[in-house]
Amino acid sequence: MDQITATRSNRPGLLKILSWILLLLIAAVFLFSGLSKLFPHAAFEHFTWSLMDAGIKDLSVAALFARLIIGFELLLGVFLLTRQYLRRFSFPAAIGLLLAFTAYLLFQIIRYGNTGDCGCFGEWLPMSPMQGILKNLLAIGILALLIKKFPDTRLNLPEWVVTLAGLACFVVPFIMVPPGESRTPETVKQPIDLSPLYETSESRGNIPPEIDLRQGKHIVAFLSLSCGHCRKAAFEFQVIYRQHPEYPLYMVLNGNPDHRQRFFEETRSAQVPHSFFTGAHEFLSMAGPAVPAIYWINNGVIERKSNYYQLDPRTIEQWLMQR
Repeated sequence: MDQITATRSNRPGLLKILSWILLLLIAAVFLFSGLSKLFPHAAFEHFTWSLMDAGIKDLSVAALFARLIIGFELLLGVFLLTRQYLRRFSFPAAIGLLLAFTAYLLFQIIRYGNTGDCGCFGEWLPMSPMQGILKNLLAIGILALLIKKFPDTRLNLPEWVVTLAGLACFVVPFIMVPPGESRTPETVKQPIDLSPLYETSESRGNIPPEIDLRQGKHIVAFLSLSCGHCRKAAFEFQVIYRQHPEYPLYMVLNGNPDHRQRFFEETRSAQVPHSFFTGAHEFLSMAGPAVPAIYWINNGVIERKSNYYQLDPRTIEQWLMQR
């Protein structure tokens, strides 16, 4: 009888320890989720373009929203860690943000299937959209449990400290990724010989592009099927092409044919005009020594060179309107 009584008396202590562990776990998830979207810079750009893919058409607006969302994630992580306003704000806000992320991922699955990286943890922990949804639902379940079981106590910090910490969470993304960073591509004047695209033997599987890239203005991306940065460039190409199908975008793809399906699944770029080119020497003669190589070509002359995060639709439109 005494043993049963002792066991029951220990349960509240075990539940309290478990609830503390769960609270720290959820706080760590929000902190990691926010920070992983800031480092490296490519992770922030991918998150920004994911917002573009969700429907935002202005790259500057998408980048602003990306910083604010990251700041909100950091804020929730800090507030959960220090037990600030748990039932009044932190718990419901965390559930609301997770529900919003889940709705976005469901929309992506409906539109594209369970393909690509959800971007939940930047480049540190790749996850499919369905894995991201399951992670969010698990976190929501833990938060619902904490609402019922966790004691409504807070770490006694002065209000000015809490306010300063909250502001710092939103300032950090703007400091780590300054909004004034130029997205203007490099201006050059360099001829490019695209004849290998049209003259190489079809016996190697090379089918000439249906359009003549040597005439008029075109933005041509030379990409490798196995290159991670090339996949980011292709993802951004498909976002721009879907929003602006009139833009003359084209991808020249090189690499192992076995990688094609996975490349298109991850980048969702199959609808972007493209061709496959076999022949490393000729490919490098056009692309140069490194990929992704993105050239803004006007009648066989490269006028701009850009990396994949300098594909601002407004800049592209300005260039296309120039005579």
